Amino acid sequence: MNLICEQLLIKYPIIQGGMGNISHAALTAAVSEAGGLGTIGCGTMKPIEVEKKILETKERTCKPFAINIALTVNPYASELVQLAIKHQIPVVSLSAGNPAPYIPALHEHGIKVIVVAASVKHAQKAETAGADILVAEGYEAAGINSSLELTTFTLIPQLAKAVSIPVIAAGGVGDGKGLAAALMLGASGVQMGTRFIATKEAQLHDNYKEKLLEASGTDTRIIGRSVGRVRRVLQSGYVDKIVLAEKDGIGLEEFNEITSEDYHIKGAVLGDLENGYLNSGQVAGLITTIPTVQELLESMMEEAKGQMRAAAQLLGEVQRK
Repeated sequence: MNLICEQLLIKYPIIQGGMGNISHAALTAAVSEAGGLGTIGCGTMKPIEVEKKILETKERTCKPFAINIALTVNPYASELVQLAIKHQIPVVSLSAGNPAPYIPALHEHGIKVIVVAASVKHAQKAETAGADILVAEGYEAAGINSSLELTTFTLIPQLAKAVSIPVIAAGGVGDGKGLAAALMLGASGVQMGTRFIATKEAQLHDNYKEKLLEASGTDTRIIGRSVGRVRRVLQSGYVDKIVLAEKDGIGLEEFNEITSEDYHIKGAVLGDLENGYLNSGQVAGLITTIPTVQELLESMMEEAKGQMRAAAQLLGEVQRK
């Protein structure tokens, strides 16, 4: 049995990435109901806001789901850990910070801990700290990324070789071929964010979904390099304003202000692309349909199996020659 599925008690080795403040119960529950692991991203929300989303998700599904805590982004990280314990959330994902202080308390209550890593050094530290599973995130991924900017294709085999715990691939995965590729590189599963936006259950603005359908492989761009805060977003009028601000020498504090979750919500939830932005991974270039989450996961599994059978056949032909 797949180690990810066994540890997380899910059917398919596919998990939803944290989506910050635009996370919502309908999509989280849909991913879990379909056999994956849904995730509520805590973003910059206060515990009372996260708790509301947890309770709504529990009303929609009895299947396991996770919460993602971005440790250096949310000032209530400790309280959010206690919230996960209070509501017996089976899985907690920790990113953007040192997970070591939080893992013992979560393990004490039987909670599995996923840690997001962007290099071998980060991964080994997380394993030493007690992480159960690693998410290896390449800079193809949407939203805030590591300034190291390693690609998923190079990162996965390095981490799979360097640690003994399961590795999940994130960044650039949106279909069954991506799932098959991740498994071949040594991952035990995949994490997706952008692809789940373009589903029927995602309660986000139609402008967001339409932009993803229209996007080519070159329609995302990196902002924030000038201030050491790498973020991948979809091209839009508001992003043009951010780029100009960077050229004018904007500082980190101001950059954080104009890329705060308030502007994320304006773009993703309200559809205002002149005054808000849309996170998106490079996988946007692969998105051509808006299926249900169930249809997406089932088609991914079938495509991955077919792709791996075809690859095995190709290798067999090579051996015969």
